[in-house]
Amino acid sequence: MSVLKNWVLNLANLFHAVKKENLDWQETNQEQQARLRHARALAEKALEADLKKRSVQLEHDIALLRTRHDAELAMFKTKCQQDIKDYKQYLDSLDQLKSSIRTSYTHLPEAVAFTIHHHAKYLLNQMWEAEDFEEKMQHEMRLIKFMTTVHEDARLHLEGKTVDRLPEKTLSLIQEQ
Repeated sequence: MSVLKNWVLNLANLFHAVKKENLDWQETNQEQQARLRHARALAEKALEADLKKRSVQLEHDIALLRTRHDAELAMFKTKCQQDIKDYKQYLDSLDQLKSSIRTSYTHLPEAVAFTIHHHAKYLLNQMWEAEDFEEKMQHEMRLIKFMTTVHEDARLHLEGKTVDRLPEKTLSLIQEQ
């Protein structure tokens, strides 16, 4: 039994020695642990403050982006509305062109007047749908040239300065294009 008693005492002594060593280590490093806990708390607070600051900055940036987006959208809508208005005015002008052709050339078959009108609309649509500015300008110049030719043919015919019964310059321009 004394072996068992010695063994239990040795085990208890070992246990107490480990506990004492742990307690000694805790006492020795208590100040350092307190500094580490304090530093950790400060770091967490600094991180929290930084996150709040970034959150506020992100909210501000998002608000700016929304404002900019809303302004750009309003400008784009206004531009589109103006484009639609301009396009309608072009179409009204082309309808007047068709009426002018029919008035100037009363003997002209209606299909020819419609063909001239249709070609003018085709040129307008090409101009309108062009993405590149230079391409848009080229189509616009073609449309202007075409419209000018149609008006010139009609004017000359009404003034009796031409013997042509058809708007020859206009029709030849359609054939070129």
